[in-house]
Amino acid sequence: MKKLWSFVSGLAASILVFAVVSGCGGAKFDAAKNVAVVVREDGSGTKSAFMEIIGLKGKTDPTGVIIQQGVAGVLTEVKGNPVAIAYDSLGYITSDVKILKLDGVDATVANIVNGSYKLSRPLSIIYKEPALDTAVNQAFLDFLKSSNAQRIISDEGYVPIVNNAPAYTVNPSLSGSISVGGSTSLQDLMVDLAQEFRRLQPSVQVAVSGGGSGTGYNDAERGVLTFGMISEEFAAEKAPSCVVYTVCKDGIAVIVNKANPLESITMGQLKNIYDKDAGSAAITKWSTLVS
Repeated sequence: MKKLWSFVSGLAASILVFAVVSGCGGAKFDAAKNVAVVVREDGSGTKSAFMEIIGLKGKTDPTGVIIQQGVAGVLTEVKGNPVAIAYDSLGYITSDVKILKLDGVDATVANIVNGSYKLSRPLSIIYKEPALDTAVNQAFLDFLKSSNAQRIISDEGYVPIVNNAPAYTVNPSLSGSISVGGSTSLQDLMVDLAQEFRRLQPSVQVAVSGGGSGTGYNDAERGVLTFGMISEEFAAEKAPSCVVYTVCKDGIAVIVNKANPLESITMGQLKNIYDKDAGSAAITKWSTLVS
């Protein structure tokens, strides 16, 4: 349910129309055509994590890439473009596109847990430690570490990291407000977590917004947000006065159009698609990967 909702709610009506039309037009896959390389916007934690894992940390995009804002834009592009390849949060990928195996390993929660699927990253919140002096902020962090939160994390297709978590203890006198914002990869899950926290603590308001990991870093560091959301390994230099708590782990899926016959890709092939300096090793046509 979460996957379908995250896709539909993230699209305006006009984009939905485009997706339906382009996805149902019967376009054929042609291996002789160039690979349409799709990337997330700069500032995306998903992009930073993906580039670091495949060995391209800090590199700029190759010429001619298709830049999409957020998960919904990526899914729409790949659904409607038979020669596209992209990456995004596994928890948000819908059946409208095909998920590739990586080095022969399926992108599943089980394979993220056992370490065999290598494209995975933490989804975290960052905050200033003095913020926890406020009871409502400490209570929300306690909730995120509770069995109540771990159940939601697991039900939504993410990987819990807290073993034998205690149940959350309700404080009937608790009231106040909390602001959480940043990574869109964590946003929908955080909305679900915040709703459950509000159910348990009805006198507490929790506002959840997006904006990307860059927003999470910047606004948590400036004190605009109580908790900033990021979807990459915590880079302390981006928010030097903050500390981090990892809410869960998530895989990054490599996706193609459903018309594409490719089933698996290697880490090396991915690097040669996304590396602007790959030179003669660069993969620019699908015929290199699909016979």
